Amino acid sequence: MLLSLKYKFLFVHIAKTGGTSVRDSLWFYKWTDPYRIPQFLCSKLSGVTGHRIGAKFPRHAKAIAAQEMLPREVYESLFKFAFVRNPWDLQVSSWHHLRRERPDLVAGVPDFEVFLDWKLDPARPPQYHADMSTVTQADYLVDLHGHLIVDFVGRYENLHDDFAEACQRIGIKQPKLPHSRQAKDRKRDYRDYYSDRAAQRVADFYRADVERFGYRFDSP
Repeated sequence: MLLSLKYKFLFVHIAKTGGTSVRDSLWFYKWTDPYRIPQFLCSKLSGVTGHRIGAKFPRHAKAIAAQEMLPREVYESLFKFAFVRNPWDLQVSSWHHLRRERPDLVAGVPDFEVFLDWKLDPARPPQYHADMSTVTQADYLVDLHGHLIVDFVGRYENLHDDFAEACQRIGIKQPKLPHSRQAKDRKRDYRDYYSDRAAQRVADFYRADVERFGYRFDSP
C-alpha cells in the first residue's frame, strides 16, 4: 500500500499485478510528500514496538485497513486505486516468482499443476508470503459487506493505459513505468500451463475475481 496525503492518493498493491512497477514509478511523489517524515518516524516507532501500535500499512495491506485506520474524511478524500490480473495468468506468475525468489517454499514441487494442488489445498496451513496468498484479488478492494471501496481498478493487461488514467485522476504528470521482471523460462501464453482440470480448479477457487472483474480463461 502506498499512501500520499499531499497528492491525495492511496495505491492498494495486490501482488503480481504490476504493483512494484507502479510503486517504483511513484517514488518521487512518495518521498517529496511533507507527511513522509512523520510517517517514516511512526513506521520506525511501530517497528521498535513490534508493530503493536499499528502505525504502518503493510506493503500488501487491504483497502479496508486504510478505511478503518484513517479518519473517514481523509479516506474519502483520497483517490484509491489498484490493479488486478487474470487469475489464471497470476498463478503462473506466482509459480515462476517463487521458483526464482523463494525456492525454499516450493522445494519438492516438480511442476505447475502440482504447485496448484499444493497451493490451493484447503488442508494446508495459511500462507503469509505475498506470492503465496490464496486471498482473492477482490478481497483486497471491498469492505466487510463486499462493497467496492476503491475508486479505480486498472488491469494488468492494460497496465500502461490504465496507469495513465490513474495519474490523470490524481492530477500528476505520468511517470514512466519501469519494466517488470519476467521469468526467462516462462512461456508467453499462460494457457499453455493448464490442463482442463487445473484451469477449472483456478476458476472455482478464484470465482470471486472471475465474477467481479469478468476474467475468462480464454481471455489473455
